[in-house]
Amino acid sequence: MRTRYALLFTMSLATAALAYSPDASACGGCFPPPPPPGQSQSIVTDHRMILSVSQSQTTLYDQIQFQGNPAEFAWVLPISGTVEIGLSSDVVFNTLHTVTQSTVVEPPRNCPPPPNCNFGGSSSSGGSGSLDSAGSAADPQAPPPVDILKRETVGPYETVQLASTDPNALTDWLNTNGYQIPTDIQPVIGQYVTEKFNFLALKLRPGAGVNSMRPVRVTTTGAGATLPLRMVAAGTGAQVGIALWIVGEGRYEPQNFPTFQITSDDLTWDWAAGTSDFKQLRADKAAPLAGKGWEIESSIAINENQFQNWIIGADRQGGTPSYAPQTDAQGRVIKSAEQVRQEDLQALFANMQSTRVTRVRADLSRAALATDLVVHAPPGQEVLPNTRQPKKELGQPTCPVYDPNTCQQTGTAPRDQAVAQAASASNRGESFSCSTSAGHTSLGLYATCASLAGVLGLALVRSRRRRRSDGPAR
Repeated sequence: MRTRYALLFTMSLATAALAYSPDASACGGCFPPPPPPGQSQSIVTDHRMILSVSQSQTTLYDQIQFQGNPAEFAWVLPISGTVEIGLSSDVVFNTLHTVTQSTVVEPPRNCPPPPNCNFGGSSSSGGSGSLDSAGSAADPQAPPPVDILKRETVGPYETVQLASTDPNALTDWLNTNGYQIPTDIQPVIGQYVTEKFNFLALKLRPGAGVNSMRPVRVTTTGAGATLPLRMVAAGTGAQVGIALWIVGEGRYEPQNFPTFQITSDDLTWDWAAGTSDFKQLRADKAAPLAGKGWEIESSIAINENQFQNWIIGADRQGGTPSYAPQTDAQGRVIKSAEQVRQEDLQALFANMQSTRVTRVRADLSRAALATDLVVHAPPGQEVLPNTRQPKKELGQPTCPVYDPNTCQQTGTAPRDQAVAQAASASNRGESFSCSTSAGHTSLGLYATCASLAGVLGLALVRSRRRRRSDGPAR
């Protein structure tokens, strides 16, 4: 039975992972092309990222969706040193979303149990090493102050890793090579150059098509848990929503931004509406933080093998495989879809002894994007479940009301009234029960009744013997 339920859960999880589709783009620094005459500029409204942190490496996963001319798409990310670039899949994001999303469940109704009639009563209660590399430091289009550290074709993307000490020269190179950098982002690039960062620039190769756009991952040596929010500002409006999953051997959370969380003790369940005050409470806690607050939604342990099985199961159920073979610039397959998946999951878990996933989210103002996000492992490593059951109540649930003589439900009433009626019937002795507790199992109920029957039988035998001994002698 447990195996069947586990299978059903895995199938439903895989289906949900395939069905989920984010509504907006997600990337590091997204630079959409100029809009056609008379049309408004595209604006990024939401980002979805994964940050995998281990002792040996840090990997940033970025889910990219873009609507427009793919030939003009550009994505720029500050990096430390050189990085390894690989392909991921939407199914990784969708599975993490399904596993970690916050759910509020109805608290126990605590209704009185039905009367035990005919000995049948029961209680109830509610409740990327082989990538094509052809880079050279002598690119004729690059001004001398810009060094090309590495150039690769990764699936549908053309990528180049750059280093420069001259922000103007770097911006000129990017603009000359098809990466149209907005004017308001140029000072941000200058700041990263001053801080000795290199840059990864990525765009779709000609002919790849918008449908070929896939999540990418960028792996850096060492444990550097920083999210480049200053680059995230590119393409956003006055506010941007960010969902971030931090995968590590413990709980990680923002260090240089204010945080809050919502627990079961905070929540109130409205019985009349059938909902909780979760959304309102979130808004109330975020409001004083002025567009800078991060909500820690959940921090739970996951099993690496089980997660991989979910990914494989979802991949098999989908009409279109979530992972695709990796090809070079000439379209030759250099890695099978299975190899791409294996490398992706190896980078996600990075030989971790145990795995904790912490999900955080924020609706950040544009002003908050002036500082990069630093995450750390706090002293307290408490688990924060993603399922919450409110401890406070507004109003009462309705409970079934029974006829104590027939055990038939006669209607419903507010819980206090149903409890009072059940207690009154019990005090009047209107129901007979072989069980002294509504929590007994059926086996215990029959055992109790059998004991009573045995006592009654023994009393009858003794009574007959007594009558015989008291009768007249023959």
